[in-house]
Amino acid sequence: MKKKQKTVQQRESKKELLVESLRLPKDMVLGAFMLSMTGNREAFIENYRGILEYTDTCILLQTKSGQVRFEGTGLVIEYYTNEDMKIGGYIEKVIFV
Repeated sequence: MKKKQKTVQQRESKKELLVESLRLPKDMVLGAFMLSMTGNREAFIENYRGILEYTDTCILLQTKSGQVRFEGTGLVIEYYTNEDMKIGGYIEKVIFV
């Protein structure tokens, strides 16, 4: 099992090296998510995979590389599409799981 995991990690790091050397956008080529925040009131997320939890105090999103958890008060998903979303409210924490 460890050998297979090591091979996957090596393949991923080779991809990253290639993307960096060609100066290609990582979010497009590797499917990495992008997070932009305006203060602690708005968050814009691109390339997420799904919504795992949604309450007014916690929003948990699945990304290709893991999960992103937003904690705060009065959290709302103001809009979402298959590619991006906007979260509003008072964001106290952003945790990468």
